Amino acid sequence: MLKPLWKALACTLSLSLFATAMAAEPIVIKFSHVVGEQTPKGLGAMMFKKLVDERLPGKVRVEVYPNSTLYGDDKEMEALLLGDVQIIARSLAKFDQYTKSVQLFDLPFLFDDIAAVDRFQQSPAGQKLLKSMESKNVTGLAYWHNGMKQLSANKPLRMPEDAQGLTFRVQTSAVLEEQFKAVDAKGQKMIFSVVYQGLRTGLVDGTENTYSNFYNQKLHEVQKYVTESNHGILDYMLITTSDFWNSLPPDIRTELDKIVAESTIYANQQAEQLNQEDRQHVLDAKTTEIIALTPQERAAWRDKMKPVWVKFEKEIGPDLIKAAEASNKTQ
Repeated sequence: MLKPLWKALACTLSLSLFATAMAAEPIVIKFSHVVGEQTPKGLGAMMFKKLVDERLPGKVRVEVYPNSTLYGDDKEMEALLLGDVQIIARSLAKFDQYTKSVQLFDLPFLFDDIAAVDRFQQSPAGQKLLKSMESKNVTGLAYWHNGMKQLSANKPLRMPEDAQGLTFRVQTSAVLEEQFKAVDAKGQKMIFSVVYQGLRTGLVDGTENTYSNFYNQKLHEVQKYVTESNHGILDYMLITTSDFWNSLPPDIRTELDKIVAESTIYANQQAEQLNQEDRQHVLDAKTTEIIALTPQERAAWRDKMKPVWVKFEKEIGPDLIKAAEASNKTQ
């Protein structure tokens, strides 16, 4: 009689130990991105991993996959929704199929500077946008900066008329295409990895980009002029799936929210520093002249492109545009 009882107890103990071992398995977060480790996004991802390792050891393990080593730009969203990765940081210009509201960030000359962008993104309206895709299983966690965009070409661009007839590389964005139509130019969709070649061969005449991207992709070798227009923002939204985030134990999710917030501050500080350093690198290379617009010249560009706001006002929402515009400092 005792032998079966001992067998039953042994079996129960084994199952208990197995369950305990299974419970001890850490939650794995695969963070995939398509840029280098020394970019703002790459540095932010590594800070996120570092803080998780320090604060949630044995509970959460973060694996960072930079430089499209796991998924390329065209596949990372699909991989996220399939659960093959848990976090990506996607360009704000690439969400229009999930929500039209995020097109707000592509509107030209909406924000005066990066401080205005910060104020809006941290406002109730900006934070609400992070949750605007939850019906499609996408939860925004934070905004990460790349920086303000500048125009470049092989001719000086001081007034809107100077862009007439030129072709500029743009991300896949209806707003950005209309932006260049507004100055009688053309926006050509092109993946970023081939922009250098496109400029060198004359397939496109110019670009809009941050100083960090401009210098690190060596675009200063094939562009004679940069106009310091600060006409738009090139940012990312750090996203996960709603299913994954909501499935996390509450205590772990709370700690991860804090880590995301700290990683965001760090990534955005790095973006500002890198853009300043790379602006100086462009100057030091002496291949590209940086044109500083006068307030009157910048106003001319803004006036010419502002009708794009009206064209997309219904899709984005007039109240949202007003909230974003209000983030600019008042005189």
